[in-house]
Amino acid sequence: MKHPVLDTFGAILVLLVIATLIGLALRLVKGAGDATVRNLNERIASWWVIVLIFGLALLGGPYPTILLFAFCAFFAFREFITLTPTRPGDYWALLLAFYVALPGQFLLLAWGWYGMFAIFIPVYMVFALGAAGAMGADTDAFLERTGKLTWAVLVCIYGLSYAPALLMLHVPGRTGAGLLLFLLVVVQASDVFQYVFGKLFGRTKLAPRVSPSKTVEGLLGGGATAILIGMALHGLTPFGFWQAGPMALAIVIGGFAGGLVLSAVKRSLGAKDWGTMLAGHGGMLDRMDSICFAAPLFFHLTRYFFT
Repeated sequence: MKHPVLDTFGAILVLLVIATLIGLALRLVKGAGDATVRNLNERIASWWVIVLIFGLALLGGPYPTILLFAFCAFFAFREFITLTPTRPGDYWALLLAFYVALPGQFLLLAWGWYGMFAIFIPVYMVFALGAAGAMGADTDAFLERTGKLTWAVLVCIYGLSYAPALLMLHVPGRTGAGLLLFLLVVVQASDVFQYVFGKLFGRTKLAPRVSPSKTVEGLLGGGATAILIGMALHGLTPFGFWQAGPMALAIVIGGFAGGLVLSAVKRSLGAKDWGTMLAGHGGMLDRMDSICFAAPLFFHLTRYFFT
């Protein structure tokens, strides 16, 4: 009997073993002091940790997975707030974001209350955050500060929560775990292969002032590779082979937009990375930025057309 989710995890682990061996070989050839090789091995080591933690959570069922994404949202949001200037007058709004918006969103997801889950943050919490900010009685750059905080909540908490929300979808003959794994593999494959194609063939800068490493060649090559991987993984989903292509394309577009937008935010703040939590990758938000934008798009397309 086939187990698409387990088979896919097995394939990912095999790829990680191969990548680890390549990294060790490069280290022997070029030396441990080579910066590129060191960064590559740090990235591979981090991927081992990421894959094992997410794999165990996903195999453990919906509640461990939701809890894991709640922690990811917490660290991503904290990184955003750490880099974004705040003032004492923001205290009540920050309190509301950390202790109401974040746990509330994931509790609604755990309860399976889709109607409230979909509007809790973009309707109720947006107004509540503004009111809480006004209670701080600090009108200096109030609109800018409130806008930053609200946008951070929408991206880091609301957007990311749509990844585990895939577990609540009822699709014929498939599980939400398969959909979530499809999303994660495609979006991360797009990021990785955009980087690889950009390094190998990149000539035309896409947005040099926003993200100097992003190139047209990287986007096209990495995006096409991720789409082909998505089509190969259609067995995880209710999509047919040819349907998986457009769905993977939507993920690639959403993920690229997320990476580009949050790179622009980092540049505006004078930062290269959101943090140092993940060796070789930067912070949690550096790894989750693509998912924050791709997950809601993929969720609603799947919910509308396949449930």
